[in-house]
Amino acid sequence: MRRAFGSLFGALVVTQMVYGKVAKLRTPAGTKAIVGLLWGASSADAVAARGPARASALLGSAATLGFATELAGVATGKPFGHYTYSSLLGRKVGGVPLAAAAAWSMMARPSWVVAGLISRRRAARVMLAAGALTAWDVFLDPRMVREGYWSWPQGGRYENVPASNFLGWLVTSAGVFAVWALVDGDDDPLHDGDGALALYTWTWVGELVANVFIWRRPRVALAGAAAMGAFAVPGLLARCHRESR
Repeated sequence: MRRAFGSLFGALVVTQMVYGKVAKLRTPAGTKAIVGLLWGASSADAVAARGPARASALLGSAATLGFATELAGVATGKPFGHYTYSSLLGRKVGGVPLAAAAAWSMMARPSWVVAGLISRRRAARVMLAAGALTAWDVFLDPRMVREGYWSWPQGGRYENVPASNFLGWLVTSAGVFAVWALVDGDDDPLHDGDGALALYTWTWVGELVANVFIWRRPRVALAGAAAMGAFAVPGLLARCHRESR
């Protein structure tokens, strides 16, 4: 699976670079292709690092809890605020695209690994991982709202996204990683986390570059870079420190 991860990660990087440069590829189909590659790369890394059974439990719990919270969010407005999905992401259940489950699982392990590099204390790691996953959404939501994949009818102060959305992400992510702390608390991110760390770092750098030079969204570039960088930088430093010993 390490070889599969390398192939999928390489394909993801190339596809995202082409997607950014060729405007006609920026379609729902192109977006779904990137989601598929990111999910595939993250899943391959999880299987290689933790084995098929544990990887399935981890990714399945993230997808299930995330999707269940999305169903509640669309129906009640809690915890993300009142929002709706368009039809661009395909088939929906309860007003939520099935593809939304992938969004919760594909960046979960990268966030978990980065948090584990920063702190090995279980409670601290849960909250750091929740923060790392929510930080990714600082990049994600503005673009997806701008391109019409979902929206908050009443808008929001940050690129038409309300603060309640990020609080919802933080709470939901904390629930996901509380489960992971029970299922995967014995992992060693210094030993088996390089693939996940690479995914988190690439997403951080790639989104920053795209928002500066392609989307021309300096506010999002600054906010997202600061949010994800708060976790990526100490994670990378911890990994490099181990390498130098």
